[in-house]
Amino acid sequence: MNLLEQLRGMTVVVADTGDIQAIETFTPRDATTNPSLITAAAQMPQYQDIVDDTLKQAREKLGKDASASDVATLAFDRLAVAFGLKILKIIPGRVSTEVDARLSYDTEATLEKARYLISEYEANGVSRDRILIKIASTWEGIKAAEILEKEGIHCNLTLLFGLHQAIACAEAGITLISPFVGRILDWYKKETGKDYASYEDPGVISVTTIYNYYKKFGYKTEVMGASFRNIGEICELAGCDLLTISPKLLEELQSTEADLPRKLDPAVAATMEIEKLSIDKATFDKMHQEDKMALEKLDEGITGFTKALVTLEEMLKDRLAYLEGAEKVCNAAADIFRIYDLDGDGFITREEWAGTDLVFDAIDTNNDGKITAEEMAAGLGSAICLV
Repeated sequence: MNLLEQLRGMTVVVADTGDIQAIETFTPRDATTNPSLITAAAQMPQYQDIVDDTLKQAREKLGKDASASDVATLAFDRLAVAFGLKILKIIPGRVSTEVDARLSYDTEATLEKARYLISEYEANGVSRDRILIKIASTWEGIKAAEILEKEGIHCNLTLLFGLHQAIACAEAGITLISPFVGRILDWYKKETGKDYASYEDPGVISVTTIYNYYKKFGYKTEVMGASFRNIGEICELAGCDLLTISPKLLEELQSTEADLPRKLDPAVAATMEIEKLSIDKATFDKMHQEDKMALEKLDEGITGFTKALVTLEEMLKDRLAYLEGAEKVCNAAADIFRIYDLDGDGFITREEWAGTDLVFDAIDTNNDGKITAEEMAAGLGSAICLV
């Protein structure tokens, strides 16, 4: 039996992609998207009609005098929902749709955006039980999610790197959290210069600690490991509530025949001696400042998702201009490269990219951990001409 089949026997497998064809191939129960994934999917020719229809509807909604920026912003929200609706026709479970990362430190704005996204799904006949609103794990984001959960709007707290964030989410009654395994590993490798075996991987250890804490104290919040670098990390977390996995790693799991023992078990966690903590804002802030990795990676993640959103909005503005009579635009690949090449050295590293690992890996064709301008142009290709 292959690893993917065995994993599905103890863990819910979630597809980390906006590519509907990939979801059809691997038939996960749930799916999760974010601005980077939507950006990647929106560039694929097979989804151009979705992009065009969404832009036309946004223009009609706002009127001919509305700015291209306002139309693009509305179109992004509707595009995320449009992809979510397509995905929900394939999977039996839930889809995660992300709140604008630029609102991560604004509780009220996050609430407004989340309610809007839910209203769009409900207007299309989809129950809120099938949607997870994805929010960054800032204190303000967690407080917004706490309110939303009481309204029956379920949340997925993302960009989660520290135990303090996880405990705050559990105490707030959040439905699900997404700790980022691979990004934690990236930080420690850069900080220490050390390579880690899967069993000692800092990201694996972090998720294991959170899982055991939740099960020990009976929290209902589900743990969904995310952002994997290799299948070794995934195997070390077999038994976790959920794991969200890119198509590339899903394929590797599916093609690998080996025994997969369960590593995480609620019965085992219940017997552990673990200190229970209570997290108020002061404690959260103190622990966050003391956790250099969590502090840096949360900020980096919000910056990365914001970049992806800005990039997509610029692409949507270009496409709108073309639909309304302008000449076609084919410089988006160069524009995206300039946005992400922070130090101007001609390469985009994984840390500079700061967006979704799936997109980075797809463009980094020689797997050297750097994206060149040529790889960007080849990876995005003619689809990014938006014609």
